[in-house]
Amino acid sequence: MDLSPLVGWPVIVEQRVVWGDMDSYGHVNNTVYFRYFENARLEYFRRLGWPVAQRPTGVGPILASTHARFKKPLTWPDTIAITARVPTIDADRFTLEHVIYSEQWAGVATEGTGIIVTFDYTANKKVPVPDELRMQIEKIERRVK
Repeated sequence: MDLSPLVGWPVIVEQRVVWGDMDSYGHVNNTVYFRYFENARLEYFRRLGWPVAQRPTGVGPILASTHARFKKPLTWPDTIAITARVPTIDADRFTLEHVIYSEQWAGVATEGTGIIVTFDYTANKKVPVPDELRMQIEKIERRVK
């Protein structure tokens, strides 16, 4: 797949659309797009060194909200690239932006966002984004500029 249209995205996850992702209308079910976003989000977290594979015992991520804008339907067979980047970091949260790029369409099929809150799982409350995490995000984002 030609990923040149996705220059500027620090995280790009490629995968195939599978038959089971489609619904009775013959296109990928709308709920599946959020799993696609999750794949890119978890890859971003992996690159941050933020453990999410086990139950968090300290400060970790929690998805506060997510949004998708469907531009073109995805169908099987297709290969897609799901992206992630952080355009803004606030006191206790940051935004992840996503696009899903379709090889079949040769363009963006879906745009989306996720708001990630830094959450202290021991105290059961949100907390400020740790300085070390903020620096890691900035480091990942600088690599593509």
